[in-house]
Amino acid sequence: MSILRAAVVGTICLLSLAGGVVPASAVDYPNRPVRWLIGFSAGGPVDVVARIMSQWLSEHFGQQFVVENRTGSGGNIAAATAINSTPDGYTLLFVAPNNAISASLYKHLSYDFIRDTVPVASIIQLTNLLVVSNAMPVKTVQEFIDYCKANPGKVSYASSGNGTSVHMSAELFKAMTGVNMVHVPYRGSAIAFPDIISNKVQLIFDNLPSALEQSRSGTVRALGVTSPQRWPGVPDVPAIAETVPGFESVGFYGISAPKGTPPEIVEILNKAVGEALKDPKVVERLTAIGGIPKPMTPAEFGKLIEVETEKWRKVVEFASVSVD
Repeated sequence: MSILRAAVVGTICLLSLAGGVVPASAVDYPNRPVRWLIGFSAGGPVDVVARIMSQWLSEHFGQQFVVENRTGSGGNIAAATAINSTPDGYTLLFVAPNNAISASLYKHLSYDFIRDTVPVASIIQLTNLLVVSNAMPVKTVQEFIDYCKANPGKVSYASSGNGTSVHMSAELFKAMTGVNMVHVPYRGSAIAFPDIISNKVQLIFDNLPSALEQSRSGTVRALGVTSPQRWPGVPDVPAIAETVPGFESVGFYGISAPKGTPPEIVEILNKAVGEALKDPKVVERLTAIGGIPKPMTPAEFGKLIEVETEKWRKVVEFASVSVD
């Protein structure tokens, strides 16, 4: 048992003796495998981050944190499954911008994400990267805009699903530049890249990890990051905002749990994630894929989700898009 976990367990036991209301299940949490639901396909950027963290958590707790990919509906299937599970800490949800976007993009969700979940921990923040097929005769964001305007409706963009930051980054770009592009959703960005490489679809505003891997291998061409300034991991790639002032789409990754999950378990998980984000090996792996570690308290992470939900509501209205 790690020193941190021993301290947490000891604190819980003392609270119990003092008359505090602490679920017995929290004292030895976790004592069986934990299921971590991911809304996107294996091999994609969300999956990569989840597997880095699940490996560390499994080793830390001595129990398996099992990544389970539940694809479809822009991550909403995974979210609904998690929300409807027993709130005992043994089913977690990987949180990403799609959860904030879906609140306004989908008009008939069976749940309210903020109401029906509890924030657990923030992991990293990450930019998206605009990459195009090598067959596209463009090398800059401005050349890309000019090409799209000269070929209205003939350029298609892939996404990792409706309501993802990959989808909405492109919709924001369309709204702010006036270009006409056709949306082609996939069940994860990893599935989309063969079609981008073959020029069946021309581009994607993908999360940095997978897009960076593809661009570094030379199979696609990187044009710009969606952060307001150049991103530390790829300082040689311009920010789209250098050409389209005010353009911004920065993602957040973290963990939530079903409403009713004991706060003691939330605290155990939050402290563990915080410790993971101090581990040089974990930090090295996360920064290698372009992420910036962002540990937060559960309250801070919850506030971030609320802010992002309102931000994307405005973008959805601005772009006049809906999925239902």
